[in-house]
This record gives sequence, C-alpha cells and structure tokens, in this order.
Amino acid sequence: MNRRDFLKSALTVAALAPVTRLAAKAGPDGNKTSDIAKGPQVTRRQYKDTQLSVPLLGFGCMRLPTISPDKPDIDYATAKKMIASAMMAGCNYFDTAYMYHGGRSEKCLGELLQDYPRDSYYLTDKMPVWFARNAADMERIFNEQLARCKTTYFDFYMLHSMGVANWKTAKRFKAYEFLAKKKKEGKIRKLGFSFHDTPELLAEIIKAHSWDFVQLQLNYLDWELYRSREQYEIATKAGVPVIVMEPLRGGALASLSPDAAAILKKAEPKLSTASWAFRYLAGLPNVLCILSGMTLPEHMEDNIRTFTPIKPLSDSDRKVLNEALAVYRKQLAVPCTACKYCMPCPVGVEIPKIFGLYNQYKISGNKWLFSNNYNAIPEDSRADACVNCGKCLKQCPQKIKIPAELKKIAKEFA
Repeated sequence: MNRRDFLKSALTVAALAPVTRLAAKAGPDGNKTSDIAKGPQVTRRQYKDTQLSVPLLGFGCMRLPTISPDKPDIDYATAKKMIASAMMAGCNYFDTAYMYHGGRSEKCLGELLQDYPRDSYYLTDKMPVWFARNAADMERIFNEQLARCKTTYFDFYMLHSMGVANWKTAKRFKAYEFLAKKKKEGKIRKLGFSFHDTPELLAEIIKAHSWDFVQLQLNYLDWELYRSREQYEIATKAGVPVIVMEPLRGGALASLSPDAAAILKKAEPKLSTASWAFRYLAGLPNVLCILSGMTLPEHMEDNIRTFTPIKPLSDSDRKVLNEALAVYRKQLAVPCTACKYCMPCPVGVEIPKIFGLYNQYKISGNKWLFSNNYNAIPEDSRADACVNCGKCLKQCPQKIKIPAELKKIAKEFA
C-alpha cells in the first residue's frame, strides 16, 4: 500500500475530524472550554467518534522561557503571557513531565494555570518509571505530580519514554495496572504512553494493553530516517490516536540549512520554515495534537498563525518540501535514504538502521540516545561486524562508501 492509499484508509480508521471552535460547554465527555477564548481559534480535532475536541497545536512545556541561558529558573512573567496568548487562541493543551526544567515545569504550570478554571484546559503529565525504586514508589511520584500541578486529576497521562529498558521496568512494576487504577479513580482521564524505540517494540506495547493514545516522534525528516512512518501506521491500524512530539526535530526543522530554507522561502515568502513541518503533520488524519516546545513569545505567535486555521500541504507544496528535504539531507553525516537496496548484508550488519541512528545523533547531538539505541542492535549486526566485502557498494543508489562509513562509526563509538 502506498502512502496516499494508506492515508485514505486511515481516515476511516482514525475518525478524527477537524473542529475550529471550542465546545459550547464542558460535558461528561471531558471537553474543555475557556471563557478567555476569543477571536480566531486554532484548528481542533475530535477524539475518535466522541465530542471531545483537542487543539491540533499543543503547548509543550519542556522548553519554557528561562530567566537567563545559563540558569534553569523559568521566566514566569513571559510564560504567563504565553499561556494567556495560547488560551485566547484556544490552544488549551499543556504537556509537562516530572523532570522538565528539573521539576520546575510542573510547578510553573501548577501556579500559572490557577488563573483559569480547571475545566478550561487539558493538562498532560507522565510517569517516569526509571525514577521509581520499586512499584510502591510510583504512588509517591504520582502524588507529587498532582501536588506540583495543583490539580486533582490529569486529562492525559502517559508512561514516559517507553523503550526496551523502560518497558521492561514498567512491566516489572506493573505500571500500566497502577495507572489504570488511577484512571478508574478519576485521577486520569486518558491513558497512553510516549515512545522512543523501534516499530517492533511499539507493536508489542500497543498489543499488550488497551491504550487511549500514544505519543510519537513524527516529522518529515524522521518519516523514513527514524522509521516514524511505520510507527504511525502501527498506531493508526490499531485505532490508537497519535500525539506528536518533536515535530521540528528539536528545532532543526525550524531553520534547516540555508540552501534548503531558501527553497521554502521562495515558494512561500510569508511563511516560516517551521510552518512547513506543522502543515506536513496536519495531513496525517490520525494525528490528534502536535506539541510544540515554545520558548519565546515569537514562537507562540508564529505557531498560532500557522494553526488558525492550519492548511495541510498540497501536492505542489509536497514537491517543494521534498526538494528542500533533498538539499537538507545532503548536510547529514551519511546521505542514506533507507531504501534498503544494500540489504540483506551478507554478514548481517544492520546498515540502514545504523546510518539512521548515526544521522539522528549528528543532527540532535544526543550521544546518549544514539549509544542506547545502537547497543540495542545485536552485537554481530553492528558497524564493527562489517567485513568490507563490497557487495553493498554495488547496490547503493546514493553511492555511499558504506564500509568506510561503518568503520568510522565503529571507531567513534568503540
């Protein structure tokens, strides 16, 4: 099934329709209203076949404004103004986590959101199982989060950053069962998980329990590079709505390389580079909400313009974006397109996967994440297992010197 056909079929599976206004009043379905919401509103989407509507633009609170670049203290005055702008535009979905800003993010939202009725916004938090010493410790963390956020419940709540190690811990602590109990008690309205790993593990976790949503890393660069397309399709086929994180790849897609950005500017001089990434994701019908970590008021203003209302990319827009992406990809450490023509490797080296992880590291600078994912690859399938047979050189349409690149990666992470 090609991408176009898949998206058409996904429309019936996801049943997520755009809505442009806040609901008239809060009801048992959990819909949120805001008396402050006036004027043009950001695009909203319905949750499955219910009346619950969520803003397509969510306020990610991992990168809130700080008093100074070298201090973690949050600039409350600026954050307050940004929250007010968000609420005015109907962007009433706020995402935080236990460790964001060293715990300051939860406290900041807890204080600043006191200015608004609790039924006027959605508050999202996450359970970091790696902070729990044992199963009983999850109770302490959860209660601490409620206290920091000055609330009695969370609208959306997740098992945080599920990967091989954290999923193992979650199963050992029976974390899902613990959170399902909290949901039954009314302290959680929608239960899901955020994810950072392979599509294979995602499929396993989704099948393990009944989930209300999943939070995935999706953007037009990672669609193939990070196997995001496969992850999106797994969630969509399972009927699990997707909330998007890292839509701008940690800010990388808000700037791109000068040559790539120039292509987008030539096509749409009035639009920001970041808006292209958001409009790309708006074309995915099973996306319920797109989180944006907005640090400056200018980020908020530009995002609200993009989402009021948002206009998904047209076919001609996609051609322009693909052209810019092709130029940008040349800036990557290894210009691999994950076509897999080099596979299978005679000795079993996971060539596209290794290059994808390495590019991700070079773009993000997150060496820990690379090492964690790289070490998850079987030892006899890693870069240093290459025997330089040269078979892949004949198959690669990008003419990448694959054995040499593998040798470089193996040396760098020996």
